[in-house]
Amino acid sequence: MFQTDIVLSPEMTESERQQAICDAFNKDRSQMTLMLAHRLRIPEVDIIRALDGDTAYELDFSRWEELIRAFEALGDVHVIVSNGAATIEVYGQFGKFTNSDGFLNIRTKSLDMHIRSWELASVFAFRKPSHLDGHESLSFQFFDKRGSAAFKVFLNFGGKDPAPELVEKYNALIEKFAK
Repeated sequence: MFQTDIVLSPEMTESERQQAICDAFNKDRSQMTLMLAHRLRIPEVDIIRALDGDTAYELDFSRWEELIRAFEALGDVHVIVSNGAATIEVYGQFGKFTNSDGFLNIRTKSLDMHIRSWELASVFAFRKPSHLDGHESLSFQFFDKRGSAAFKVFLNFGGKDPAPELVEKYNALIEKFAK
């Protein structure tokens, strides 16, 4: 289940390594990047970064809080948080923000998050076919200093391709927060 025929060798150049990661992803573009990272034994951010300019777009990390606050206008979204032992998926709306002692707090009826800003390191917009049903998913993915996903915000989550209006909002956020 967790095997791959791709081997990332220490002798590879950075370009060869990036290409090998892209090749592994391109074998099944709907696969979960978390699982691919596990198979390749690399941080998940390395997968996303290798796809920058293809399906991923690194955003201006210095504006991470402003981006998160912009999610409020999107309405309900799926938020996924994984750690080494569990994954939780929540459907809710961003809002009721406070920022205290380095924590960005979101406290709505449907979403209660406390983001430790000092742990965050990068953010990407990422679009790919959903591993659930192949429909295109649009997301913003935040990574910590170790290269693990801190949390992911999906504007749509399977069932159907995103509506043109949602794609416009997604693209507008990418443009606004471009690196």
